[in-house]
Amino acid sequence: MTAPLLFIVLALAGLLLGGIWVGAALMSVGILSLDLFKSMRVDRFLAGDIWGTATALELVTLPLFILMGEILFRTRLSENLFSGLSPWVRALPGRLLHVNVLGCTLFAAVSGSSAATTATVGRITLKELEARGYDRMLSVGSLAGSGTMGFLIPPSIPLIVYGVLAEVSILDLFVAGIIPGIVLALFFMAYIALRAVINPALAPAETDTITWADRFTALTKLLPTVLLMLLVIGSMYLGFASVTEAAAIGVLGALVLTAWERQFTFKVVSAALMGTVRTCSLIGLIITGALFLSKAMARLQIPTDVAAAIDAMQLAPMMLILILLLFYLALGFFLDGLSTIVMTLPVTLPLVINAGFDPVWFGVFLIVTIEMAQITPPIGFNLFVIHSLTGEKIGRLAIAAAPFCVLMIAFVILLLFVPDLVLWLPSTAR
Repeated sequence: MTAPLLFIVLALAGLLLGGIWVGAALMSVGILSLDLFKSMRVDRFLAGDIWGTATALELVTLPLFILMGEILFRTRLSENLFSGLSPWVRALPGRLLHVNVLGCTLFAAVSGSSAATTATVGRITLKELEARGYDRMLSVGSLAGSGTMGFLIPPSIPLIVYGVLAEVSILDLFVAGIIPGIVLALFFMAYIALRAVINPALAPAETDTITWADRFTALTKLLPTVLLMLLVIGSMYLGFASVTEAAAIGVLGALVLTAWERQFTFKVVSAALMGTVRTCSLIGLIITGALFLSKAMARLQIPTDVAAAIDAMQLAPMMLILILLLFYLALGFFLDGLSTIVMTLPVTLPLVINAGFDPVWFGVFLIVTIEMAQITPPIGFNLFVIHSLTGEKIGRLAIAAAPFCVLMIAFVILLLFVPDLVLWLPSTAR
């Protein structure tokens, strides 16, 4: 390990353990490393880099999609999802537990936030499932695992950040996340069904009778959300709108949906705007710090040195990916997913590309891997969201979510051996 890399690792670990904001820590380490190991005007380099990062056109997409999710988070969408989905899943083994998976999948398609997805769906489903006698551990575990889908299914905030940092088409990343998101949802539903078949007491039988007329009437509850999802994703996929234009369409659609639900008030709009400002400020600081640190590392030739060292080990491409999988799983115990992406990508992305992997495929691989950080203590944000909804201890929530974490590991390995799950749809959209 070179002296600059050792300094960066130790300094970054010290600052993060000391409670310094991630973005500020990244920027500070970049400044100190250049000042110590490179003779240059760091202040001018920093000023130009911050301006270039903050005014990047690709980042316009970020606040728009965040605003769309913030608006929908404050509507009756959770009640509508439960009412619209529950009549259709009662015949499946596991019954209403599948509402957690399908509800999170649908909401993820109109919100790029994992925590917002978990909170929106969970605030109605957990109460309903508990009142009907469903197993509490499977209820909270399925919600925790399914809530991570907000990271994978477009419009995903981490995919936008990855696209900006990796200089990869955000549209390609969005399209690439659709099939893996659906397949992962099917993984979760299959596990729930298997558990319910083995132990029917986990999902008690429903006493009321549901007719086909009830089912089709329930679809009207889902129609606005589905139309908004198709409008945003379809406009991008069919080439009618760029990613940024689709985000603006999504915000307009969310406002129309809010007005349709008669919840278009100053309080709702102002709360959504303030939530967007807070989230964008946090992400903007992290991205700015990460890009500056990555450029500082490039000036110090750290990625080149690391790549040369790993190339000297002559690892097979599959072995490299498996090592990176373990690496990101370990980081997930200590860092949130977004921080993990921005801190490691300058080093790991060149390695993966040199090994012959597609950067779009690696983006989806990386997102699924960091999803696990959302449900592993002590940093798992989804666990804290569910804790706030239920009061359940974090340790018990982590145990409940563990099977879904194992399913995600199995799914990542599937992506490794069947990369067309990621790459087929973007190739047809080009």
